[in-house]
Amino acid sequence: MDGVTVAVTAALRPLDPIVAALAEVRGDSDAFGIADGLVVADPADGWLPATALVDGTAIPDLLAAPARIWGAQPHAAATLAYKAYTYWLTMPAVLGWAVARRVPLLSADNVAVRLADDAPQVVIGVLRPTVAVLPDDPVAGHPDTVVVDTPDALLGVLKDTLLDNHVSPLVAATREHVRIGAHTLYGQLAAGIAYALSAAAPVLDAPVPAAGTVLDALGLSGLAALCHTDGELRVRRKTCCLAFVVPGLDGHVCADCCVRR
Repeated sequence: MDGVTVAVTAALRPLDPIVAALAEVRGDSDAFGIADGLVVADPADGWLPATALVDGTAIPDLLAAPARIWGAQPHAAATLAYKAYTYWLTMPAVLGWAVARRVPLLSADNVAVRLADDAPQVVIGVLRPTVAVLPDDPVAGHPDTVVVDTPDALLGVLKDTLLDNHVSPLVAATREHVRIGAHTLYGQLAAGIAYALSAAAPVLDAPVPAAGTVLDALGLSGLAALCHTDGELRVRRKTCCLAFVVPGLDGHVCADCCVRR
């Protein structure tokens, strides 16, 4: 009987609904910043461990593309790099929580990154397919799961892995290299969460409440929001990515920019 149970549980594969949601969001796009299947098949094949960003050694690599492509000065290069990095980093976590109440563990020690000048410029993948789940989830007990007791605890895992053990130390490391406010960098994370859930709206029943719940859980609700405006789903943010000061972007002002408002 135990052998049958193990076989059935293994067949369920905890990442499946997350990978399916990512595929829906991707559609036919070639410029997608998530590794195929979310898991990095060969970390030695051009992937950078996110720990090298968090400890500061690879921060110059993260900031290099906006400077090379658009001539961004260091502070603007930092915000533009964060805009891309946090969008792709948050997507599998917030989609997993929203569509299946499963949270892939995205702490820096479980993430690898590809950096490039071509779109999407940042590609994110996980090294281990570990997922936090609730006790009543059909995959609870699978070797690739961590079971937590309550919905609040699941959001706590999201905060602990994504924010406390990845983005927060990354912000600190970045500010050792560039004069930029933490508020501005966290604003890119908040907007990334809202945009990820906006992009996933076709596969979600209630993207606006989902965004509010996640942003509240991470203490970021004052920095961005997802809302319905004039019949459309829109992201509203309270920090700027500084695109309008970058020479190669010709004064571009994003549609959601607080400067425009």
